[in-house]
Amino acid sequence: MGTKKNAEQILGWLETERLGVADLLADLDNAEWQTPSLCAGWTVRDVAAHLTLSTRTTWRMVIGGAVRARGDWNRMEADFAVRRAAAFPPAELIAQIRETAGSPRRAPMAAPADPLVDFLVHGQDIVRPLGRTRDMPPEPTATALDHVVGSPFYGARKRLRGLRLTATDLDWSTGDGPDEVRGRAGDLLLLATGRPAGLASVSGSGAERLAAAL
Repeated sequence: MGTKKNAEQILGWLETERLGVADLLADLDNAEWQTPSLCAGWTVRDVAAHLTLSTRTTWRMVIGGAVRARGDWNRMEADFAVRRAAAFPPAELIAQIRETAGSPRRAPMAAPADPLVDFLVHGQDIVRPLGRTRDMPPEPTATALDHVVGSPFYGARKRLRGLRLTATDLDWSTGDGPDEVRGRAGDLLLLATGRPAGLASVSGSGAERLAAAL
């Protein structure tokens, strides 16, 4: 498994990802902004709105949002995203991402690597349904994978129980289960965060089992 990186290095990678996603969004036409993303029920515009919140979410927002969502974290995040998408036009959402690209501010309870995971994964949530591609840089992706599989927040521990994940495009692996899932690190990151879209490019004895879990 890859070495844990310090917060300063992660922030540098995060700034690059934020600016890259902003550039990607600036290249989309109106129809692409309304396309369903890999996030169920979210359009590309909703995802973009969600990404502006990584430096803007406060404890007051979380407490109020959690009450409205009756404690359902995913419902709360969806509500935040949809409300913000309706409140700001695409150009303003892009400007907000760029404005705080280098900001170390994080949402309450978020670890330094959480915003990096967010931008790496949501970048794929945007481009894949559009038939576009976006590179996932090896070292940041490995760091994101380390964080996701070790965090209770993403559900990866339960999802990946009994499996061994091995990246084919960099030196990264995790797990000691009897069944292996092999694939590009970016696809493994999608699978670790619960996205079936990553299944298309993986192989191994654990692939079918993981597909059932997803």
